[in-house]
Amino acid sequence: MDKCKLMREISAVSFAAWELHLYLDTHPCDENALEMHRKYSERAKELIEEYEECFGPLTHKSGSGYEWVKDPWPWEYKECDC
Repeated sequence: MDKCKLMREISAVSFAAWELHLYLDTHPCDENALEMHRKYSERAKELIEEYEECFGPLTHKSGSGYEWVKDPWPWEYKECDC
């Protein structure tokens, strides 16, 4: 998967996980939403691991030191213009 496509998928899946998280704040007994949140969170984790394996650290929590600041920031990618 190319870098731009992978970043878009990470963004979409992470957004879905976060929205489900917010929904679960007010609907904690919704088992379907809880399962969906678990699946989206796991998928986001997998995608982030794939990205970091191919392209290096994505955030300050990844890698060692400050490698993640050496690459362009997500909004600086020219090839991701859609």
